[in-house]
Amino acid sequence: MKKLMSMGVVSLVATALVLSATASRAQGRAVGDDTRDRFVGAWRLAWLEEPGPDGNIHRADCTGMFVFTGDGHASVQVMYRTPQAGAAAAPVQYAQGGYEATFGRYQVDASARTFTYHVEGALVRSLIGKDLVRSYEFSGNELIVKSSDAKERWRVAWEHY
Repeated sequence: MKKLMSMGVVSLVATALVLSATASRAQGRAVGDDTRDRFVGAWRLAWLEEPGPDGNIHRADCTGMFVFTGDGHASVQVMYRTPQAGAAAAPVQYAQGGYEATFGRYQVDASARTFTYHVEGALVRSLIGKDLVRSYEFSGNELIVKSSDAKERWRVAWEHY
């Protein structure tokens, strides 16, 4: 009988610990993960603005997809329909031959309105291992992203599929 009561107490304690951990996770999710949940899913490139050869900002003719998973993984692909002259030569900052492709993990800092994209693999291999900090805002069904580096003057809008 003592053994059964002892097992019952252990079972109750274990259940209480599991419920406590679950409640803690749920409470923790309510703070920052609600914002991260808004990222989750597949996004279609709506528009991309970047400096042209003349230094002026213009909308690039491109298509793409950004995918965020609930467990913190991400991948992005962008294809320029009409790459600029010389794009097929050496890689530029994010693209090579008019194509950008990366995958990795991401973390959202809701209070700073940024996410950090930890690049694990990329077409432009110099990006591998880098942490790219991006500012973001949600506007309707769009996720608008830009670099947190003031020298990079691009912005891109993604629409949820």
